[in-house]
Amino acid sequence: MILNASGCLDALTAPAVAQQLDAFVAKTVTLEPRQGNEPPRLAETDHGMLNSIGLQNPGIERFSAEVLPHLEKLGVPLWASVGGTEASDYREVCSRLARFDSIVSIELNLSCPNVDLAAGSASEIVAACREVTSKPLYAKLSPVLPDIARVALAVRGAGADGLSLVNSLRGLALDERTLRPRLGRAVGGYSGAALRPVALAAVYTCYAATQGEMPIVGMGGVESGRHALDLVACGASAIALGSVLLSDPDAPARIRAELACELDTREFAALEQARGAAHRPAER
Repeated sequence: MILNASGCLDALTAPAVAQQLDAFVAKTVTLEPRQGNEPPRLAETDHGMLNSIGLQNPGIERFSAEVLPHLEKLGVPLWASVGGTEASDYREVCSRLARFDSIVSIELNLSCPNVDLAAGSASEIVAACREVTSKPLYAKLSPVLPDIARVALAVRGAGADGLSLVNSLRGLALDERTLRPRLGRAVGGYSGAALRPVALAAVYTCYAATQGEMPIVGMGGVESGRHALDLVACGASAIALGSVLLSDPDAPARIRAELACELDTREFAALEQARGAAHRPAER
């Protein structure tokens, strides 16, 4: 299954791209509207890009009334991404989303590097959301957690159905002339090719910690079918595309075809057969 990373694709301006996906993940929505961070918000770097959007969104009320009806017309399954400043915010947004049949899963954004972290632990937030919805909950975790395996086990115990790994890293770029930060907020979320080994490590670690019992959406620097296969081998059951969508609108279809070729070359009859291959003993 191929999705987009939340916030990396505007489906309403590029519906044809969104319709190449197996599911579309909406931009993170919060209880109240957010204006986002001051500009500039984007900066290219040598091996990726920085963004500092700051979870700009219309709030759950307008999202439900004005945005969701248009997303439903795409004809693809929808995932909602939820953010907040405390557990009660996440809970309220999930409660309001629970009534929409078009939303098949909810991703809890617990790790955005462009806003202040929510009060309360990841497991507390998951538990609060679990009380108000039966929809699958995916916890999106940061790659800089000192013990990501421990957090993965904690959110599973709190009721998470799956994991999304990983969010972007904190990064900074300076203007060559002024030596001042190129982003308005100075520090932003770093994504792109350089994030790929970090994502592989997180997926590998969490798959092992959960013994492969939680579905994992792997993301971070995926630009080809081989990159997608590497994440699957580490333990991902689905792949999300991020920065590549900005430069290659045909990436979902291309990477799906490349992944199918990679599986066929290695004589995997299905994606699930390749999942976790990196954990298997070497053949002698």
